[in-house]
Amino acid sequence: MKETEELREQALADAEDLRGAIGRLVRLVREGETLPSNQAAVLGHLVRDGALPIVELARRERVRHQSMARTVALLDSAKLVSLSQDQEDRRRIVVEASELGISTLKEARRIRSGALADAIENVLPVAERGSVRDVVEFLNRLADSMNLPGPT
Repeated sequence: MKETEELREQALADAEDLRGAIGRLVRLVREGETLPSNQAAVLGHLVRDGALPIVELARRERVRHQSMARTVALLDSAKLVSLSQDQEDRRRIVVEASELGISTLKEARRIRSGALADAIENVLPVAERGSVRDVVEFLNRLADSMNLPGPT
């Protein structure tokens, strides 16, 4: 029993360290961003998957419909998306990334990825850079396993 408790305590300590390191890295990468992360996430869904109803965007981002409607309104006012009525259910609004939205997202990603790439090149020896790919795989496995419920 003692070994199980020690393993749990170590897992909790590791989780706290990981959460702190990821949070710090995310904050540093986001410095100077012009596109807020919630808007970038919505544009990412639209660029990857095409036009989607607001309700589906809310489900994917695990936010309430009203919150997603506000985010979409901001994107629309900046001309980053276009809105239309769903042809099957005229009450639903379908959101699609505009050309400006696509190019804005690409630029935001280029800036974020560039900052990380610079750090990787300047800090990690070539022999350690393969570890980055391993870490990404581990983090994705952890994220996939969590499946936390969203808002109701």
